[in-house]
Amino acid sequence: MTATIIDGKAIGLALRHKIADQVRQIVSDGHRAPGLAVVLVGQDPASTVYVRNKTAATQQAGMVGFEHYLAADTTEQALLALIDQLNQNPAVDGILVQLPLPNHINPQHVVDAIDPAKDVDGFHPVNIGALSLQRPDGFVPCTPQGCMILLRHHHGHDLAGRHAVVLGRSAIVGKPMAQLLLAADCTVTIAHSRSQNLPDLCRQADILVAAVGRPEMVRGDWMKAGATMIDVGINR
Repeated sequence: MTATIIDGKAIGLALRHKIADQVRQIVSDGHRAPGLAVVLVGQDPASTVYVRNKTAATQQAGMVGFEHYLAADTTEQALLALIDQLNQNPAVDGILVQLPLPNHINPQHVVDAIDPAKDVDGFHPVNIGALSLQRPDGFVPCTPQGCMILLRHHHGHDLAGRHAVVLGRSAIVGKPMAQLLLAADCTVTIAHSRSQNLPDLCRQADILVAAVGRPEMVRGDWMKAGATMIDVGINR
């Protein structure tokens, strides 16, 4: 059976064009362009790639970017002070603090400090709660949201009844991915490093989302014919 590759780059490009059109409309209506602040602490290789891509996407969409590159030894207090400034800045509509953070900074303290109304990553407990309750008034983590866009583009909007297996239980991808699939009426299994018979679990999946960050972890014979797989890991 020949595999069909989902062209994520083409889908992403079309989405960026749509957002750029919306930004131009906002500006033409006499409003300022939306502002997005991105904060990177340290030089984690994968995080550097993510931030570079986010900055480029912001510019391409016609938004205003506020970039903050902080040294790896930046204190938690200094980072929280910056977040407070961004919360108070009316030109900043969204705040992205790139994770992971250096070990001396508690990531939950940082996430909790972001105004939920500006938490476009969707990691604040208020937004996580809204996702769990399937309320439409919160931000959704962007990587799981992107996976849902790919799945709906490939399958159509009706995903109901499909068995989805999510590999990974992180608060950033695995858990919110499972919540979005549940909201789409899938039957969802969350698997992780302690799961038994992982290959057999994967072979049950109509939809398999790998969010483990380990290259080539999922083997070809773990997939049943006709299943759809999304790999959200990034490795450097």
